[in-house]
Amino acid sequence: MSSLDTWQSPLSSRYASKEMSSLFSNATRFGTWRELWLNLAIAEKELGLPIPQEAIDQMKSHLTLDAEQMQLAAEEEKKRRHDVMAHVHVFGHVAPAAAPFIHLGATSCYVTDNADLIFLRRGLDLLLPKLAVVIERLSKFAERYRDLPTLGFTHMQPAQLTTVGKRATLWIQDFLWDLRNLKRARDDLGFRGVKGTTGTQASFLQLFDGDHDKVEQLDDRVTELFGFPYALPVTGQTYPRKIDIDVLSTLASFSASALKMATDIRLLCHLKEIEEPFEKDQIGSSAMAYKRNPMRSERVCGLARWLGNTLNNARETHGGQWMERTLDDSANRRLSIPESFLTADVLLTLLQNITEGLVVYPAIIKRHIDAELPFMATENVIMAMVRAGGDRQECHEHIRVLSHQAAKVVKEEGGENDLIERIRNDPYFAPVVPRLDQLLDPKSFTGRAPEQVDSFLQKWVQPALKPYEAQLQSAAKAELAV
Repeated sequence: MSSLDTWQSPLSSRYASKEMSSLFSNATRFGTWRELWLNLAIAEKELGLPIPQEAIDQMKSHLTLDAEQMQLAAEEEKKRRHDVMAHVHVFGHVAPAAAPFIHLGATSCYVTDNADLIFLRRGLDLLLPKLAVVIERLSKFAERYRDLPTLGFTHMQPAQLTTVGKRATLWIQDFLWDLRNLKRARDDLGFRGVKGTTGTQASFLQLFDGDHDKVEQLDDRVTELFGFPYALPVTGQTYPRKIDIDVLSTLASFSASALKMATDIRLLCHLKEIEEPFEKDQIGSSAMAYKRNPMRSERVCGLARWLGNTLNNARETHGGQWMERTLDDSANRRLSIPESFLTADVLLTLLQNITEGLVVYPAIIKRHIDAELPFMATENVIMAMVRAGGDRQECHEHIRVLSHQAAKVVKEEGGENDLIERIRNDPYFAPVVPRLDQLLDPKSFTGRAPEQVDSFLQKWVQPALKPYEAQLQSAAKAELAV
């Protein structure tokens, strides 16, 4: 059947990067199994088992499966109803000298679980530099608009002013925590190693005639060959599924950061203050030709919700494992782990696209400030009148009356906020009229927002991005080439 006749995951067929899709492909999975069998044989040979060098050489020469071998494996699995044993037989077919030694002493989880741990680590290795690029792009945006005043919102109601750049630092800070969490999860990963059918290493103890030291050395050596810092000290048949919770929780936390930022951008698009990238020939609506929908941010929100909810699969799977293991984790993890990583990968691609093309409309932002600032500035006016010799309570009453009059114009008549004109025209406020423009300067209402941006970027963002300088430079070159 063609791809048109079967359902395909939009994550792999439409959205995710080639690298992430390839990581969770059958070719990568089964090739990794062969690497695991090879390194197990190498370590067993080093520790004295009579495995001929020819067997090692043949295994090394056939780590990649071609189409014919994939077909043979599919036929074997259909016959044997066991995917690992199907691949043991096919590997032995192309490496006959190794056939007696492939999978020696191991259980299926030696290849399936160790491979999954390898994929978790490689997946995090793919995500980390992409997240660093998003942070770096947002940092440039924050720096550019560090001192552009904008309305702050609490309860989605106009509040004290902030700056466009300062608001962006709130998004960046979330992503910095995600960068830390992903790196910690990556560095904490251990290897299942060689543990046997129930984690007791009984089969390997028999292979080495009861030599406990050699069994420990085998576990350490296989772990070393795959570059993991340690082997898990104890396991059942599988590695504890709590590791999946740890990894997927970092992806779920990242999804919340993406959801928060994309939601903010959608709201700002509604206010027409900020717009996400919009291509020249892009269509916002099939019916309403004028529309410029924030479809990238909307897609981020939809996928982020999906990613956040995959964590529950990992939580229930670990909690539902019986004793040393049951098989109800298998089908679930075949879905939840690859799709979580592919979704995170897609989100980072979308976020990079958004952050590289955000458009800011200062005139619209100023219009919104002008509509609200007169009310916010009343305290400044009162303080200036007191300094000019006025009575605070009397001044407050004058301001209160004029504010209510201006609010009526705005709310009941749909007019512009004319509070400042009313103040200018009221003889009572004559002492401060020459200073009104200064008192109404939006930058005087943003506090330390610009300085906070500068300090945050210098003290927190730059050190966090330093380990990813090479990837950031590569991404910058790619952006220039587009």
